[in-house]
Amino acid sequence: MIPCFVEPAPEDWPLLCRRAAEQENPTIAARVEAIVNRVAAEGDAALLALSAEIDGVQLPQLEVCEAEFAAAEAAVSPALKAAIDTAAANIGAFHRAQLPQTVEVETAPGVRCIQRPVPIGRVGLYIPGGTAPLFSTVLMLAIPARLAGCREIILCTPTDKQGRVAPAVLCAARRCGVTRVFKAGGAQAIAAMAYGTESIPKVHKIFGPGNRYVTLAKQLVAGRNTAIDMPAGPSEVMVLADATADPAFVAADLLSQAEHGRDSQAILVCDSETLADAVSTELERQAARLGRADFVQHSLANSRAIVLADRARMLAFADTYAAEHLIISLAQPWEAAESITAAGSIFIGNYSPESAGDYASGTNHTLPTSGWAHACSGVNIDAFMRKMTLQELTREGIAALAPTITAMAGAEGLPAHANAVAVRLSAPTRS
Repeated sequence: MIPCFVEPAPEDWPLLCRRAAEQENPTIAARVEAIVNRVAAEGDAALLALSAEIDGVQLPQLEVCEAEFAAAEAAVSPALKAAIDTAAANIGAFHRAQLPQTVEVETAPGVRCIQRPVPIGRVGLYIPGGTAPLFSTVLMLAIPARLAGCREIILCTPTDKQGRVAPAVLCAARRCGVTRVFKAGGAQAIAAMAYGTESIPKVHKIFGPGNRYVTLAKQLVAGRNTAIDMPAGPSEVMVLADATADPAFVAADLLSQAEHGRDSQAILVCDSETLADAVSTELERQAARLGRADFVQHSLANSRAIVLADRARMLAFADTYAAEHLIISLAQPWEAAESITAAGSIFIGNYSPESAGDYASGTNHTLPTSGWAHACSGVNIDAFMRKMTLQELTREGIAALAPTITAMAGAEGLPAHANAVAVRLSAPTRS
């Protein structure tokens, strides 16, 4: 069901690690830039017009009102509310443990240096809608934002064709303390949060996954005036498997990622063609009885199986790929995980499906894709905070450092730097 490559040479690995969305599309890039510039110039008028033009939805207003929150609360079943509460508790517990502490060090006598964690004031959360409104992403972003102490949390999400936000999204938002939700999706939502409109406040940092349009818009505004979490694009999973793995489990994990969207990618790296064939058979069997067949077929066309008999080569290929989600279904999985340096989130053993991390184990599911795991972390509590430094020097402290500062300032040709020390030491002592 997916193409299989047996013992590919290392020089072929870069091609096998390509993502479906890597091919640049100048038409999409131009469209995104036009949307971003239009929203920056026209504000709410552009958002309402784009909602009609792109989504075919006429919105009377952008902000979700209290009556809509109440209707959503009534529409969500008690069972789903309980599931949201359980997931929220686990996510909260894990992210609360990440809260940073103030660091204070006397680097030399009379020289005190401090690093203080400070929350980002206003953050914008983008929650994908479309074919599967991801209310779980509300939990993953709003909970750490609240724990970090962000003063204001803004949420943008697309609507359905009737102009309604998915009830579960609003229910999750209310449970996370998010009260300002706006009906805006795609590149235009990112632009609104980056520049601000009459209704939507400008934020300091934008969080959230999305399609190519959303990802390109985030990268565009990041180059101008607004920080972003990471360039998170189409979702992906890699499964490392050997004879200890269950082919049915492996196929289920590949399919759980394939159903996200047409650009999603699922990679199997295993140690035998026999296992690859068994997984392929399971893919066909399970896919036949699952929904979202259109998405699964397209994403599996972007996917592949890689057979590498040598375990060390399997792990090296995994590190080269740098998967958003990496499932290790190998003998001694923790030992294998020690060898991995690039992955968004790692799932250890046969009973750790990627869907556990997507929803309820407690780790964050907003993760780097497209190889960005080589350089970026997934969303965590630090993403919602800044580290601000302070220092205080006594007269004795600056006197002791004076020779060092003066020598370095002189070598860099910056005499005013040295003078700022000299005038203090030549002046009468002050309190």
